[in-house]
Formats: sequence, C-alpha cells, structure tokens
Amino acid sequence: MTTAHVTCPLCEATCGLEVTLDENQQVTRVTGDDNDVFSKGYICPKGASLGALHHDPDRLTAPLLKRDGEFVEVSWQEAYDEIDRRLPPILEEHGRDAVAVYAGNPGVHNIALTLYGRVLYKALGTKNFYSATSVDQMPKHYSSGTMFGDPLAIPVPDLDRTRHLLILGANPLVSNGSLMTAPDIRGRLRGIRERGGKIVVVDPRRTRTAQFADEHHAIRPGTDALLLFALVNVLFAENRVAPGRLAEHLNGLDDVRELARPFTPEAVASRTGIDAADIRRMALELATENAVVYGRIGTTTQTFGTVASWLVDVLNVLTGNLDEPGGAMFPLAACQPTGNRRPFAVGRWHSRVRGYPEVVGELPVATLADEIETPGDGQVRALITVSGNPCLSTPNAGRLAEALKKLDFMISVDVYLNETSRQADVILPGPSPLERPHFDLAFYQLSVRNVANWTPATLPSKLPQEWETMLRLTGIVTGQGPEADVAALDDFVAAETARRNKLDVTGGRTGPARLVDLLLRAGPYDVTLADLEAAPHGVDFGPLKPRIPEVLCTASGRIELAPPEVVADVPRLRDELAKPADEGLLLIGRRHLSSNNSWMHNLKPLIRGGNRCTVLVHPADATRLGLTDGALASVTSRAGKLEVPVEVTDEVRQGVVSIPHGWGHDVDGSRTRVARANPGVNSNLVADETLLDVPSGTSVLNGIPVEVAPV
Repeated sequence: MTTAHVTCPLCEATCGLEVTLDENQQVTRVTGDDNDVFSKGYICPKGASLGALHHDPDRLTAPLLKRDGEFVEVSWQEAYDEIDRRLPPILEEHGRDAVAVYAGNPGVHNIALTLYGRVLYKALGTKNFYSATSVDQMPKHYSSGTMFGDPLAIPVPDLDRTRHLLILGANPLVSNGSLMTAPDIRGRLRGIRERGGKIVVVDPRRTRTAQFADEHHAIRPGTDALLLFALVNVLFAENRVAPGRLAEHLNGLDDVRELARPFTPEAVASRTGIDAADIRRMALELATENAVVYGRIGTTTQTFGTVASWLVDVLNVLTGNLDEPGGAMFPLAACQPTGNRRPFAVGRWHSRVRGYPEVVGELPVATLADEIETPGDGQVRALITVSGNPCLSTPNAGRLAEALKKLDFMISVDVYLNETSRQADVILPGPSPLERPHFDLAFYQLSVRNVANWTPATLPSKLPQEWETMLRLTGIVTGQGPEADVAALDDFVAAETARRNKLDVTGGRTGPARLVDLLLRAGPYDVTLADLEAAPHGVDFGPLKPRIPEVLCTASGRIELAPPEVVADVPRLRDELAKPADEGLLLIGRRHLSSNNSWMHNLKPLIRGGNRCTVLVHPADATRLGLTDGALASVTSRAGKLEVPVEVTDEVRQGVVSIPHGWGHDVDGSRTRVARANPGVNSNLVADETLLDVPSGTSVLNGIPVEVAPV
C-alpha cells in the first residue's frame, strides 16, 4: 500500500485528499487529508469519487478518428496527421476566424490546459473564441473589470471573519463555493453563527444553504438587481453610506446616489416579491462592520447579470466593507496572472452575425450556432473543443448540436466520447487526474485564505500529457506540422513567461512545473516550486489582507463606482419598475452536491439515489395546472420543449419551476454507460439563446419564461 496526497481537481474548493493505492496501483481509498493547511480533512462526494474517475472504463485511452461515420482507435501520429491534413487548408482558404474554439469548465481545473491552452489559442489567432464563462460568471469579470480595472480582481467574502453574510443566487453548501474558493463551507458558515453573526439567503428556492441560514427571502427570478438597488437606495436615504478609508479612492459616489433614487423599497417590492419593510431592514443590517454581500450564478445568469454583479460590490463599498477584514477582500495568490495589467476594455471586436461585443477575449457562446450556420466571410467551418460539452451546457443546445453537423472539421480534446465530442472527427484524450500534476492557478485567485499546494503526478501515464497535446496542435496551426519540436516550443513558452516576469529560466523542469515555478518566483511570497514540493499538505500564507490601492488598475487609479459601461444598462432596469409583476412561470436551474455541470455523471458513486431530474413545482401551481407528483409534464419555451417528471414541493416559490443543469445523456453515439443509464433531461433544450445579459453577453439561464402542462 502507498499513500499520496493530492489536491482535488473536481471543484473550486481545492480540498486536500489522501489517496491510498494497492500494490497493483489500484485506488482503494480516498479520504480527506487531515493535515491539509486549507481543508483540514474535509471531503465531499466528488472528491471521494476520484478513484472511480481514474478507473472509469469509459475513459478514452487512445485517440479516436471518425471513419465512415464510426470512431476507430488510431495512433497519435495518425491522429495528428489527419489534423494536419484537414485543419491548415481551412485556415489558409478561409482565414483564422473560420476556426472556432470552445473551452469547457474542466479545463480551468487542469493546469496543463490552463497554461498551454492559451498558447494554442493565441497561435490560432481566431476571434471566434467561446467558453463556459458566457454561461456562467462573465458578468462578474465585466463588473470587476470596469470597477477595479482588472476582470480577475474579484473580491470574495472573508468568510472566516465576517459576522453578516448576505447571499444572493448561490448555494455554497452544494456548490462548495463558487468564485469563492473555500473548503468546508458548512464549517465556515457555522463559524459565522458561533461569532454571533447572521446568514441571509435570497433565492427563489429554499436551497440547502437557505435551510441552514437564519433568514431566507424567496425572490422572483431575475429581479436581484432591483433588490440590490433598493438596498443602495436605503443606505443613501438613511445616511448610512460610510465607505471609510475607501473614500479617497472612489470616483462616482454621487452618480450612484442619483442612479438609486427611483429604486425605493416600495417601488421594487411587487416586482421582487420581497416586502419593502424587509428590504429596508436588510439594508440597515448590512451597514455594520464585518458584513459582506455575495452573489453567484443566480445573479450572473439572468437578464441583468452585470448590473447585479456591479451592485454587489457597490454595496460592499458603501458599507465600508470592501477590502476590509470580514468584508469582501481581494486574495493575493502565490502565482499572479501573467501579462500586462492594462485597464479593462471590451468590444475590441464583435460577433459577425449578431454583433455581440467581445468581453475578456471571448464572444457569447449563445451565438456560436449563428456563426456556424450563417454563410459569408468569417463563417465558422471548424471547431476545437477543449474539455467542453456545449451540446449540453449552452442555451438552445439542440440547435447547436445540429449546427455542429455542418462543420467541415472538428477536434475534441476530451477524456470521454460524450454528447459533444461524438460530433468530432478526431478526439484526443488525456491522462486521469492522478496521472498529471495539479496546481489551482485560477482558484487560488479566489480563495478565502491565501494558500498554495502543488500536487505531483501520483501515477505514470501511458497517454501524453495534455500540455504536449496543446503544443502539438500549436505546431500544426503555426505551419510547423505534426512533427513540430514540442521541447523547443515548450522552451519558447517558458522563455516568454520568464521575459514577461523579468526572470531567468532555470534548468531541470519542463511543462507546467517549469511555468508554475516561474510564476511562483515572480509572485509576492518569495517561494519556489521546490518549496511547495517540500510541503505536500500545502503552504499557508495567511488570511486575506487589504490590497487597495495596489490592486486597482483603472485608468484613474481609483475605484470607478459608476462605470459608464455598466451605468448604460441602468435605464433598461429602470424600465422594469413600470411593468406589472409577471404572473407567468419562470424556470431556474439547480445543482446537487455530487454533480459539477455535465462532466461527472459517468461515475457510479455520484449517481446514487433517485431521479434528480425532476421539475420542482409549487403546490398551488401544480393544482392550477393539473400537475401530479411523479407524473410527466411538458416544459415549453420559445427555444424548445422537453418532458420531465413532476416533483410537487413548497421548496420553490409560487410562479417558479426548477430543473437541474448538465443532464440529458440520452443521445446516440456517446460512450458513457453510467450517464446513459441515468440520462435525466437537458434543461438547455428550453434555454433561449436570444436572451442575454446585454453588457456581458451572458446567457439567461435563470428566469426563463416557460409553460408547463401535464403530458
């Protein structure tokens, strides 16, 4: 028996795990690492399934090439030869924008894809770059970019010191935190209570977190921005605005005061479904030390996602709780992002068909089908997907699945033959998490405590590392062919990383290990990769500390409390005040502790229990519509229709129905036996690709108008 200590790569919590292997290198046990400096032994069902993922017989172990409509295993050389035969001619004849990229959520949990994916994307030079970000957190990048100058400067709740936590549209007891890296959320929330604090949840559904909280407000979906503006209104009206030391770093305080005037508690009460007196009390309770507002996917994937994301941080500023212990703080990660810290800009290019602006180098994935289907210069004719499953995870997913059939060529870098990669011509698999090194470059930027942990590969891999795959593809798209010198390309990437950070490249390392070492050496803590290697349970750099003004990189060098790009969308929100409360049904999503989007549904340990893919319906709505618990209902929107079993419950507020996200594994051509045996339904079949948050282009996945009827 041997034991390895690894950081879990399956969600944002970055928990330390202890993995036990027998003499045949079979995983026999996965438990929490009691000595991990951050998670201290905490483990969730996803982490416990790491062995099942490693041993999953459906994981691809060789490249697949589609011949006469069927996939066959081929050598790596054959796979790259096919890519070289078909991809460069498309680039040469139709230009770089004729090839699109979709980068999926698992890639950000993979240091090789995080670091070397960007090398491929830059070499490809396409403006048609899409990712899971535009069906998730892009509004937060947008609001942080416009307020603080950096789309990655996202303040997170200082959970270990706050005494009042207001949560909107988030269920951290199930998600383990999101845009908030925090293992053992339950323990941390319990700590708030032990300090005499309070937890308030605003959510259309009585989630597990809402049940744990001291107070729950069942808001009407899509109206969070109205509520947040009303809280701002109260602070000004009651003379409770006190930004403290931030006052000397602020622009736009008076502008926000004027913008908030129409949004009184009384004006928004009927639209939000929250009583004006409760709104006024909630605002005054925030106006204390050690209070913080936190919004997540329920606030970002809605019609006013950017405005809501902005107002979360406006409230933290106005109460004097931004950049203060117990408030919303900016983590200081051991590896700082590479590149120039230039002021944030958007709209450097626009999508060809619908004219959506670029944000953080991306276009909204909601328009990818348009770009494939619409003829003309710049039409997308080829697609590279990297650890993504957009045929399940994007709005009007059925339309996108049909659009992919019209491509001239498609490559998928993926460990599964799934609902999206089945459309590919070539699939390039990678090693399991235990066969590659790991470092949470992205999530340490969002951590509620400054920590770092390097995980070396526990087991050798028979497959190439994914950083090598990315560089092989880079060689092909840059005209060097399938025989490109990967070592030379890696040396070039390392040299460029060193140059940007004013460092020298040291010998003895390659791949992600060398790049992480460079980034650590350029970071704020005077540590190297060797230091992390000597600390298998992680290194603790301490609690979050104030970082303003150093974190700011706006053109003014100040916090832009009323950024023009966001303020431009306020009139659209103000128009909502004159509208009557919508009496139709609105669809929202939900998730489960043992699920992370669509990519863990082929693991038996995570598919225990009954059917999770039900539509939650309030008893009053069920009676009115003639719906019966356990019977099938049809759910219809402008985009499509699906059938799903009914679950009658007062867990959701009246006028709201809920279906989980990421399922729908009942399509032909995939090789995921466990998922296909437990397919559920794809809620994105009824998500409308024409409904977007205007500034950021993020899809509306919460608050979708639907009709529900018995089947």
